Amino acid sequence: MTTFWTGKRVRLRGIEPDDWTAFMRFAADEERSGDLLHPPRSAEGYRAWAKEQAAAKSDGDRFQLVVEAIETGETVGAVGSHQADPTAGWFEYGVTIGADHRRKGYAAEAVVLLLRFMFAERRYHKCEARIFAHNESSLAFQRRLGFVEEGRLRDRVFFAGRHHDLVVMGLLAGEFAQLQSMSEL
Repeated sequence: MTTFWTGKRVRLRGIEPDDWTAFMRFAADEERSGDLLHPPRSAEGYRAWAKEQAAAKSDGDRFQLVVEAIETGETVGAVGSHQADPTAGWFEYGVTIGADHRRKGYAAEAVVLLLRFMFAERRYHKCEARIFAHNESSLAFQRRLGFVEEGRLRDRVFFAGRHHDLVVMGLLAGEFAQLQSMSEL
């Protein structure tokens, strides 16, 4: 690792105005996968959003970062902390990787970099992730990272014409540290 935010495959960085096209692709990928359905947004809407994000001031421990492939310099995804409660010591994260870049290790490495920061530098105790119950690949991904299922919110979200369950998964800082020390052997 050359810097804190750089791994073997990815580098995490702030959003730049030119990243708008990548985020437009990610939204299309999510719609095709059946995970989320939002009204269409114009290219100008994505441009304005990326420009706003690039200039935005920090919102405490809630942020979104670009996942950039080191080998190509291409924007392959995004990772971030979407909710954070520093008093209680927990945060919630999310990750998305473009459809043509999945299953290459980008997501796992990006999440580990994020978790190291939040657990070691920001001193959070717990990370949570919420996954649609029908998304078996995302559930398996969370388990590979060490997350355990903590509960299921029945019929929590509505999209594609029906209600869907949401699975809540969690990982404690100590569990993450143990998994990281074992992976370094």
